[in-house]
Formats: sequence, structure tokens, C-alpha cells
Amino acid sequence: MHNFQARDHFADGAQYIAGRLTKGTSGASHAVIDPATGDEVYTYELAGSDDVDAAVVAAAEAFPGWAGATPGERSDALHRFAGVLAERAEDIAQAESLQCGKPIKLSREFDVPGTVDNAAFFAGAARHLQGQSAGEYTGDHTSYVRREPIGVVGSIAPWNYPLQMAAWKVLPAIAAGNTIVLKPAELTPFTSLLFAQAATEAGIPDGVVNIVTGAGKDAGEHLVGHPDVAMTSFTGSTGVGKRVAEIATATVKRLHLELGGKAPFVVFDDADLDAAVHGAVAGALINSGQDCTAATRAYVQRPLYDAFVQGVADLMESVRLGDPFDPSTDMGPLISHAHRDRVAGFVDRARSYARVVTGGEALQHPGAYYKPTLIADAAQDSEIVQSEIFGPVLVVLPFDGDDEGIRLANDTPYGLAASAWSRDVFRANRATREIKAGCVWVNDHIPILSEMPHGGYKASGYGKDMSAYSFEEYTQVKHVMFDNTAVVRKDWHRTIFGDR
Repeated sequence: MHNFQARDHFADGAQYIAGRLTKGTSGASHAVIDPATGDEVYTYELAGSDDVDAAVVAAAEAFPGWAGATPGERSDALHRFAGVLAERAEDIAQAESLQCGKPIKLSREFDVPGTVDNAAFFAGAARHLQGQSAGEYTGDHTSYVRREPIGVVGSIAPWNYPLQMAAWKVLPAIAAGNTIVLKPAELTPFTSLLFAQAATEAGIPDGVVNIVTGAGKDAGEHLVGHPDVAMTSFTGSTGVGKRVAEIATATVKRLHLELGGKAPFVVFDDADLDAAVHGAVAGALINSGQDCTAATRAYVQRPLYDAFVQGVADLMESVRLGDPFDPSTDMGPLISHAHRDRVAGFVDRARSYARVVTGGEALQHPGAYYKPTLIADAAQDSEIVQSEIFGPVLVVLPFDGDDEGIRLANDTPYGLAASAWSRDVFRANRATREIKAGCVWVNDHIPILSEMPHGGYKASGYGKDMSAYSFEEYTQVKHVMFDNTAVVRKDWHRTIFGDR
């Protein structure tokens, strides 16, 4: 059981603008459904274009003061922010599990501590916005580089990791001196709102962090197209990412896209089989498979293939589905019944060309549960191998030589994450070089950390979340150049007028 009551926390509405909760003015409302029970837990008024405009105004008004704060002042505020998040950890974890259906042990041990750590990291990073060292690169001038905040950032986050995605969007932006308007998914507004309230409690000025909770077609598109928004960061599907890019081009915005994935899990014949089996089940089933870096395509060299298939099937069948608030639950429901039916559709279509080894069915339960599913004997060009399913479904294919394994790993439009399993350092190192993905794990799959960048290749988008590299996204690089000679007529002027 949980004691988080959304109606008490958000009685004043699900928009957070200029430091206070307000109700949306679109005229439409939305019910947040607990996917584990199918029950409505909170109904709120959705944001419309007027609410987005108000949030952008609040962010624009807060920008000069926040951008003008010293790095140390921003750092201190972010340290306090990390502290407030830590104090509220249990409330935040319960809110995340209630709206997403994810097991409470995942919220408590992964989502919330990861977000507190992100805040602590960016508190430190706020003081390290270095540029190239000053120097006389022409001999007659001193040059140096400034990193300046861009302005108002308008970001859109998905429903699978609402808290972590809010952190990944907000923290680097404000650490660099920007202000932000974040649109969370309308399915999962709770933890974004709690996150913004914690920022205010930590002393971050009103208007620096704003939340507008509305539909993508209305609030989202208006935010991306807003002329006073200088940058857009979007995490979600590749299809919607293309639409975001189209809208952003009209105002020549800075754009950061973290899109879909179809992560390969490549097991060479010298791998530790038990480790690979456990890694595959964990990597495929995290957050019920609703993770763009989840292991989705296992390529197993033929000598280990049969044993891998059997081992994964046996381990998947031991996974405990149930109440997300039961600490022993391993896997919760999918985000909604509609999404569960979408996942089931992929599996049902695959029955005509592949073998369902285990799973492949919904639970007879009011919640949106779907059993952990392993599929074998699919062709490389089949839908189940090529398309992002976003559910607890792993497809396994055999390969023979190393060249084939790496070629198959690269054979989708995506390139977000991958893993290689081998005891041979040269083999593993080759895989890390040749697999086209933004993250390649060796003998593991899923761990992320604040100090390292997260972002993709190809149709998985571009730009980096977390790490010092995120400041590449959220700062403007300015070259400053001083003449040191005080000479009126420079030698180069003769190329424009006059003689030497």
C-alpha cells in the first residue's frame, strides 16, 4: 500500500508556473490512471497555449537574474535542491510508482537515488563551465571562449521515467544559467510537479523551473514553436521527434533529441553464459521493458544459443508480477491498457513467423500486465526484430562469426545503446569500436551514471544528457577577441583597401 494522495498534493492544479500550482485553461481535463488497478487517481485540467505562454513569460522574466547569478550561487542552490529531493525521497518514489506502475523497489533504489545524484552532480558541474584557455593565437590578439546560457529552454519528457527525465532536462539547463518550461507526459505529471516544488523549496527563484502539463498536439507543439523559446530538448519516439524537429526549424532553435532504441545484446561464444542470461533478463525487463536502452535483440553465437534460450526462458518464468507497492514484486504493469494491447499486437503478429518460447500473453487482471516474453526463430528483417516494441519482449537470434554478430547488431535504424558479452578483451574492444551506439556496455547492460553522457546515433537522435557533455547542449559558445596592438591601420586592411 501507499499513502501518496495526488488530490491532496495537487489540489490547486497540475501546472507549475512562476513558483505556484495553477489549473490548466485548455478546457479539457485528463484522468491519471493507476495502471496496476485501472483506477482513476487524479483528474486535472490540461494546459493550453495560454498556459504555455504564461510559463514562457515567467521563465523569460526569471532568466536575467538566474543567468546573472554566479556559478557558485547556482551551485549552492542545486546542492540544496539535492537535499530537498533526498528528504522527500519516499513521497517521490510512491508518486512515481503510482502513476507509472513500476515496482516500488525500482523507484526507491533506481529512479529516486539516481535523480538525487544527478542534482548533486550538476551542483558541482555548475562551477565548471570552462572554455578554451585565453591565449594570443594570432600573435596580435588575445582570444578566449565564454560559455553563456542560451535563454528559455522548452523541453518535453516521456512517461516511462518521468522523474529522471525531468531531472535530465532541468538540471543541466539550470546549472548552465538557463530557465526552463518542461512539459511532462500528461499520463505521468506527479513527479515532475514534485520536482519543481522541491526546486522552489530549495531557494531556486520562481520562474526558473516551470511545468506545463498538457497534450502534445496543443501544449507541446506550442512550446516547441514558441518564438521566445531558444532551445528544445525532447525525449520520446523517433516519429514524434521528427515532428518536433520540423516545428523547431521554423524558429531556428537549438535542438536536442533523445529518441527510440532497439538495443542489441551480443553474446560471443566465450561469454560467461550465466552472466549473459541474468543480464539479458534484467536488461530486457527493467521498467517492464519500457526503456529505450532495454535489451531487445539478443544475438547469441551458435554454440551458446540453445542454452541461452533455455536459461532466459527459465529465468523469465521466475519473475514475480504483482502489486507495485509490494516490495517483493519484480515487474509491474505496462503504462496503460492501450499500450499493453500495442505490445501484445507485436507478439501476436510474430506468431506467424517466429516461436514464442515463454510469455506472450496478458495476465487476467484489472491492471495492464503482460508476461515477460521471449521470442526465437525470427528473421532479421521481421517487425519484431526491427521495430521498437517498448515492452517486456526479448527476441533472440543466432549468429556464427564475429563479423556477422556485429553486422546484425548494427542492422536497425537505431543506435542508442548496446552490449557485448565476452571474456576476450580484443573481441569486446572490437565490438565497442564497431557497434554504432551512443553507449556500449561490456558484460553488463543498463547501468547509467551522472558523470557519463547518454545519447544516441542514427534514428536514436543527437545530443547528450547528463555529464559535462550536456553543457554542450545548454550553453552558447562565444569567442571573444581583443586587439593588443593599438595600431590604427592593420596590415590585413590592405586586402580590402589601399596598399601596404
